[in-house]
Amino acid sequence: MKRFGKMAMVLLAAVAAAMPAQAERIKDLASVQGVRMNQLIGYGLVVGLDGSGDQTTQTPFTVQSIINMLSNLGVTLPPGTSLQLKNVAAVMVTSTLPPFARAGQQIDVTVSSMGNAKSLRGGTLLMTPLKGTDGNVYAVAQGNVLVGGVGASAGGSKVTVNHLSVGRIAAWATVERAVPTRLGEGEFVHLELNTTDFGTVQRV
Repeated sequence: MKRFGKMAMVLLAAVAAAMPAQAERIKDLASVQGVRMNQLIGYGLVVGLDGSGDQTTQTPFTVQSIINMLSNLGVTLPPGTSLQLKNVAAVMVTSTLPPFARAGQQIDVTVSSMGNAKSLRGGTLLMTPLKGTDGNVYAVAQGNVLVGGVGASAGGSKVTVNHLSVGRIAAWATVERAVPTRLGEGEFVHLELNTTDFGTVQRV
């Protein structure tokens, strides 16, 4: 019996020695200090909607935005003009600036209605600056909004699949400014573990 036990231990040791060593990649355990994603946000207008835009009588910010935009383009409206628009929607534009992004790169943006627009399908986002938490403009977005939702109504019935008030513009926001980083300026590169553990720190 003892002999059998010794043989089993020898066999297990041989199998363990034959198995390849399992190692975790440092990039899966930690991140480089100072290398991070940066959130961007902007306010803009989506035009070209098929009558599904904001009801301007209930969304005064949409009307004010349109007046300001036309004024910047050299169009002056008479005082007291009542705009009854159905093809425009005020939206919030959000995006994520990846680490080491440089001017000229393209990133995706998400366009979300902030008024009472019924749908953003078929609309076009006008030039919208995207700012970081420091107030600086890091990207500019413009392009056709792709909406994944579908809606239909007939005979008093209405069916909607997914959201019609949220869409995306793929690779049509242009990075205008790189986020400054101090990586590589010093003598050391600092790592931050995803889960703090002194044993893992020692092994790394």
